[in-house]
Amino acid sequence: MSGKTITRADLAEAVFRKVGLSRTESAELVEMVIDEVCCAIVRGDSVKLSSFATFQVREKKERIGRNPKTGEEVPISPRRVMTFKASNVLKNRVLKGHVSRKVKGKAKP
Repeated sequence: MSGKTITRADLAEAVFRKVGLSRTESAELVEMVIDEVCCAIVRGDSVKLSSFATFQVREKKERIGRNPKTGEEVPISPRRVMTFKASNVLKNRVLKGHVSRKVKGKAKP
């Protein structure tokens, strides 16, 4: 793993460089997109970003879990969870990047 984390500021900088908006407008655009995705997910809507991923909210029913230390059975309350499902395009890009990194990393004779 490269260890690099992409932040909102990094996304805004990329928009600034590639689109040509001001830095302030780029940051506002990134915030608006993230806010719209968050609001849709909170409402329970699915968010599909073609060639990237789908975000969905799933309802989980109450179930019985077990405390791993004590073995005691405890109820796990019903809840809503968000799932992220990567598209095949994204999966293939990640795999291709992994394979090319392995090839580049081999020692030369």
